[in-house]
Amino acid sequence: MKNDNCIFCKIASGEIPSVTLHEDEDFRVILDVGPASKGHALILPKDHYANIYELPEEMTAKAYVLAKKIAARLTDALNCDGFNILQNNGEPAGQTVFHFHIHLIPRYQNDNVGLTWKPGQLTDADKSFILEKFKR
Repeated sequence: MKNDNCIFCKIASGEIPSVTLHEDEDFRVILDVGPASKGHALILPKDHYANIYELPEEMTAKAYVLAKKIAARLTDALNCDGFNILQNNGEPAGQTVFHFHIHLIPRYQNDNVGLTWKPGQLTDADKSFILEKFKR
């Protein structure tokens, strides 16, 4: 299923040209046109799913196995120092295109990409609240 109004559906189907690193029956892996670092790639399912909640479990498994393989190949090819595998769901989490996708971001020493956060603190009240809500 494809969404005719989705730019990632158009890229995944080949309707919009891209620099493709890998393609199979389920996914197209492309270089991001607005990269966070050299080699930043995106894994796009060919079918439209807005986010991870809509993605069938079988496709989720395939996507992350593919992420591992492509990350390893990019690490070897680019000799990067580390790697981020990132997937955002919803606008508050940084999702800007509402077609499930995984960012593969090679990291280099002192690259200043800034994908880190300052750790907070897990309080006893938060622990209790989360566990209570999660167990329902």
